Amino acid sequence: MSEKFRISMTPMREALLRLVVEKALVIDGRGTVIVPKLTLAQLLEIRAIRMDLEGNSAASAARYATSKEIGQLESLQERISECHACKSFEDAVHLNTEFHLALCGAAHLPITREIVEGLWVRCGPILSHLYDAGVPADWDPHPHIRIIEALRRGDEDAARGGIQYDIEMGGRGLLDHVRRS
Repeated sequence: MSEKFRISMTPMREALLRLVVEKALVIDGRGTVIVPKLTLAQLLEIRAIRMDLEGNSAASAARYATSKEIGQLESLQERISECHACKSFEDAVHLNTEFHLALCGAAHLPITREIVEGLWVRCGPILSHLYDAGVPADWDPHPHIRIIEALRRGDEDAARGGIQYDIEMGGRGLLDHVRRS
């Protein structure tokens, strides 16, 4: 595998072990590194933790986000909308992840951001299924837009509620995928 990525075995091994530590990969009984299968219970627990942590982060961002940080979130959301329009869902998944982590960054809570990022890494193997059912029809406006508006108003409750709604409703594709698996 290291030949495919044109790096030596040592950095490849270190990268794989780092992903094992992050719980994105596991080592099976034979010592082979594999992608773990996320159970429904695990996904529901991760979702509940994210709703709490990202909700608190959104509320904090409503207090502390700079206009530049809010502008970056708005730019990410515009790019997500463009991806939705042209059905470029793989790119939308990456940008959605960036949006959520940037929102945590705007909260100025670096430890919380680190924990949230670890939760996203654990879901990495299934994130490609986020849009299995397409873009939810009931998103008008998109929850990210509501969050951005709440940040501009300094409305902590609306920011918290917006991200929690986005996590719960936007993650339906992931839940459906895990239920089917």
